[in-house]
Amino acid sequence: MTYCVGLRLDRGLVFMSDTRTNAGVDNISKYRKMFTWNVPGERTFVLMTAGNLATTQTLVSLLEERTKAPEDRNPSILEVPSMFEAARLVGRTLRDVIRESAPGNEPSAQSAFRATIILGGQIKGSEPRLFMIYPEGNFVEACDETPFFQIGETKYGRPILVRAYEPDMTFEAAVKLMMVSFDSTIKANLSVGMPLDMLLYETDSLDIKAQRRIEEDDPYYTLISENWGEALKFAFGSLPDYKL
Repeated sequence: MTYCVGLRLDRGLVFMSDTRTNAGVDNISKYRKMFTWNVPGERTFVLMTAGNLATTQTLVSLLEERTKAPEDRNPSILEVPSMFEAARLVGRTLRDVIRESAPGNEPSAQSAFRATIILGGQIKGSEPRLFMIYPEGNFVEACDETPFFQIGETKYGRPILVRAYEPDMTFEAAVKLMMVSFDSTIKANLSVGMPLDMLLYETDSLDIKAQRRIEEDDPYYTLISENWGEALKFAFGSLPDYKL
């Protein structure tokens, strides 16, 4: 399992993903789930993956190969005219990988190879956009009513996002919100784990300037985790007791 979040703000986009993969309690590994393509001043894409690891690795490899391949192997994500077309390209590629992986291309067999994608970024001349792409190749776009997407193990980290998100919040506040969401998920589910990958994309920057890996012993993450736990205990204790 995994956990990834893409968040749309007035200021830009925020991405965070864990790095744990789980094929049973005795087979836990770490793999990167956040990938980027960037042409400074022209376009920036961020892609996060959840689902079958072989499927997602093949998807990313195909997208990467097409950026370096001869003309006859286009289309390339670095040449699409819009974020919408980028989402269509990723969706088609994902659908094709799943179909080719399933024995006999049977729909029932395809479920073992399913994967879900978050894609966000900006192309010069248009606004930043954020999409969630399904295994079937179709997708939905973030909007004012649905300003963030989660993939993977979503339920534990969702309540804080729903309650605390504000579109005009700063990047600093958004990182704090993300860390609480991930800390809640990590504590509740062993299939999600550190380290975390984080990327902040500022509108119209058309470049990747704030990207880092957050290790388990990161001082700020530790502070957030400890203080959030204490704050929850205090809030619970301050609620009135049920009267029998």
